[in-house]
This record gives sequence, structure tokens and C-alpha cells, in this order.
Amino acid sequence: MDISSFGIKEVIAWLRGQVADRRNILIAGSTGTGKTTLLARLLDTVGSEERLAVIEEPREIETTHPHTFHLEARGASTEGKGEVTLRTLVRNSLRMRPDRIILGEVRGEEAFELLQAMNTGHRGTLGTIHANSALDALKRLESLAILVGYSIPLKVIREWIGSSVQAVVFLERCSGQRWITEALLVHGLEGDVYRVTPKYKS
Repeated sequence: MDISSFGIKEVIAWLRGQVADRRNILIAGSTGTGKTTLLARLLDTVGSEERLAVIEEPREIETTHPHTFHLEARGASTEGKGEVTLRTLVRNSLRMRPDRIILGEVRGEEAFELLQAMNTGHRGTLGTIHANSALDALKRLESLAILVGYSIPLKVIREWIGSSVQAVVFLERCSGQRWITEALLVHGLEGDVYRVTPKYKS
């Protein structure tokens, strides 16, 4: 599936530019809206000199990018041993010196580690997340980061998100087609509220 099939050409050109400029981007939507496919096609556009760490459970992302290494989470054995979580993989990937960290789906405590990575200079991070809108994706990321259980005020979590996530796109299935219906830019916080600029809404 070609990247151009996900939206109008102006939105696709803008999104490709965000990737080229190494923005941290969330791709949001419900199940079956094409989040993983769009993510894979965006990775195809990344410069071949960059090294990508792709972290998933299970492995689904197939990209033509030549310098990609995959890390796959696994559950514990019947004896309760051998579990490797997405959170552990995100943390360990930092030692492998990737230019970009790609998280196939943000769905648990790994959200906290991802925010730490994005706030310590890992630009160009991409990930998908289940949400009901582009703005809801930021709120969903909040709730997942809190799951780690540290005594960190919600305001601090929001500040991290506001300073590290620069763009969000939202996908829906429209008449059988998977389509970008919303895109926004994130500019930090204003009080307790995310400062966002709508880029596109269909």
C-alpha cells in the first residue's frame, strides 16, 4: 500500500516533511485503521544512512529501510521465566545507538521509557497508539505513562509530552479506505492544557 493512499497530497507531503525534519510523531486511531501500515511506509522514506530500532509485540512492521534492527517482546514461559517487555526493549535499545526509536504500539508502561528517550535527544521517534482523536492520543499517552507507578505529578508528565511529541495524525476507516482525517502540531503546555495547532481536519 503506497503512502499516497492515506490522505490528500498536501497532508502526505506535510507528514513526509515532519519525518524528514526528525519530528517525534504519534500515529493514532482505532483497530484496523492502518496505523502500522502507515508507520511502515513512513519508515521507507527515512534516509538510508539512519539506523532504526523497531520495537514490537508481535513483529508486524515490514519496511524497505536498509538499516533497521527489530526487537520483539515476548511473554513469560509456563514456568514464569524469560519475559521480555516492551519497556525493557525501549530501555535497552538506547544502548544500541539508534538514530530513531520506532515503537509499533504504545500500550503500557513502555510509554514512560519512550518519553524519557524523546526528552533526552532521540529525535525522529515514531509510534502508534489507540485513541479516539488526535488530541485524545496525547491524553492516552499520559494515562499509559502513569502506569509505571512512580510518584510523578500529572503536570510533569504533561510537560514531558508537550515538549517531546511534536505532531499527531489520526486515522479512520472511511468507506472502506484507511484515511488521515486529522493532524495537529503540539507546542507544549499552556497551564494544564496542551497547546496545539490543527494542521488538517476532514
